[in-house]
Amino acid sequence: MKNKHQNIAIIGAGRLGQSIAKGLVASKLYKSSEIILTKRDISSLNEFEKNGYQVTSDNKIAIKNSEILIFSVGPRDLESLLNSEKNNFSSSKHIIVSTVAGINIDSIEKSVGKNIPIVRIMPNVAIEKCQSMTCMASNDNHEDSLLIIKDIFESVGYTYTVNEDLIGPATALCGSGLAFFLRSIRAAAHGGTEIGFHAEEALLLAAQTAKGAASLVLESSDHPETQIDKVTTPRGITIAGLNEMDHSGFTSAMINAIVKSANKIKEVK
Repeated sequence: MKNKHQNIAIIGAGRLGQSIAKGLVASKLYKSSEIILTKRDISSLNEFEKNGYQVTSDNKIAIKNSEILIFSVGPRDLESLLNSEKNNFSSSKHIIVSTVAGINIDSIEKSVGKNIPIVRIMPNVAIEKCQSMTCMASNDNHEDSLLIIKDIFESVGYTYTVNEDLIGPATALCGSGLAFFLRSIRAAAHGGTEIGFHAEEALLLAAQTAKGAASLVLESSDHPETQIDKVTTPRGITIAGLNEMDHSGFTSAMINAIVKSANKIKEVK
C-alpha cells in the first residue's frame, strides 16, 4: 500500500486526469485532500475543489507538495513543461508518472535531466469507476518505483506491466479500445430498439450483457470462443446472428480500428 507521505499531483487535470483523481478517492486509497490537481484554467475544477481536492494553476506548488507526479498533458506540452519545472524535481523525493502518448522514457529523462524514477502508464477513463485496464512500463533501474505505482493503480482496476515499446499499442487496445467497446454497446442497443425495446431499456440490456460477457472471460480461463460455443446451437438464433456479424465485417472492423489507432500513435510528436 502507499506510504502516508506519498501525496499525488495530477499535472494537467483534463478528462483523464480528473478520472484518475475520482478513481483514487473512490477506491478509498486516497483522500481528496491528498490529491493536487493543476490546470491553466482552474474554473473547470470548481467541483473538485468543493469536494476537498487541492486545486491550483501553479505547477511548482503542486510539485513541491507531492511525491508522485502524474503528468497528463498533451504530447506537445510535455517537453516544455518538464524543462520549465526540472529544477523543482528531486531524485530522492519524486516519482514521475506519464500518461502522455508517444513520448518515451528516454525523452522524458532528457527533459528532466536528473536520475528521477519515471513510469509510463496508460489507464483508461473507466478508472473513475475503479475498472481501468492500466498498462505500465518503467526505466530498468527503478523497479521499486514501478511497484509503488503498480500498487496504487491496482486499487482502481487491473494493471499489467509491459515493455515500453508496447505502451503505444496498449494505448490503442486499452485506451482507445474503451471507446470501441462502447460503440459496440451502442450498436447493440440500437439493434434492441429496432426489435422493440425502448432506447433506455435497450441500452441497459446491452450494457449489462457486455458486462456479463467480460466477466465470463475475466473470471475463467476459457477463450471467448469456448463461451460462444456454449450458447450456440445448430441452426439456432445465435449462430445466425454471428454469421451476419462476420458477413458484415465486424471482426475485421474491430481489428482494423485497433491497428489504425496504434499506427496513429506513431505520428504523435
